[in-house]
Amino acid sequence: MFVELMPLLAGRTVMITVARLDDHTLRVNVIPTTKSGENENPALTTPLSYTGTPEELDGELAKQLASYVECHRELGSTLAQAKAEMDAAAKAAQEEARKKAEERRKKAADKPADNPAAPVPAPSAPQPAAAASLFADTQPAAESGAKAVTTGGA
Repeated sequence: MFVELMPLLAGRTVMITVARLDDHTLRVNVIPTTKSGENENPALTTPLSYTGTPEELDGELAKQLASYVECHRELGSTLAQAKAEMDAAAKAAQEEARKKAEERRKKAADKPADNPAAPVPAPSAPQPAAAASLFADTQPAAESGAKAVTTGGA
């Protein structure tokens, strides 16, 4: 049984609990703990629980542990490989985004330099609005039919 656990014990602690369920049945739990200081997938800490008579446990537990450890090792390897592939894909995507941003900046910088002979319109100042007067005649004198009358001493 302990020979089968050795690969699992390489990177973590394993807790084993044994409980008597009734006069003829035992339950054995094999619980791997997380690696210290690492944030790992919870699937790697899934416990193995095996229930049977002491005779069944003596005959089958070692085989079940070997299978469990192999699945655990494969899962850890697959997760590590998937993480490496995701990291590589993320780096490639970041590099691609950086290249596209550089191309956009380059095009933006080249665009005004492409047409140097084109006149650049000068900004025009806004025209001041004519000041409205309360006493100003809104129609010219010729249009309104009114005649200008001057009074004076001559």
